[in-house]
Amino acid sequence: MYKGKHLLVDCRNVPREICLDDRFLLIALAEAAEQAGATVISQIRYKFGSESPPGCTAIVMLDESHCSAHTYADQGLVALDFFTCGTTDPWQVWRLIEAKLPGVEATVREVDRFTPAGEPARV
Repeated sequence: MYKGKHLLVDCRNVPREICLDDRFLLIALAEAAEQAGATVISQIRYKFGSESPPGCTAIVMLDESHCSAHTYADQGLVALDFFTCGTTDPWQVWRLIEAKLPGVEATVREVDRFTPAGEPARV
């Protein structure tokens, strides 16, 4: 019943200008997903308002699932999420994004989704 891989990527030391550039992040996510063979269905981005700390969110809905970014500009943090089903490799999406973030420190966790009953999910 295995249904794909989910990468959770925590990025540190991201330049503030990238953390605030919702357009750049959305385009990067969509292009990386397409280059990895995914089908982009929809895209949305949002820059946080005056009630929230500075940052933004970008989400790309895929036929194969989704890619997303959520930033914390004051702290230089970006949380990335790549969940893909089928033959699309989320690691390929991440490598394409990583190339656009030189000097950024990242921690990547991979989670198998819907593993067979009785088998623990790999984290």
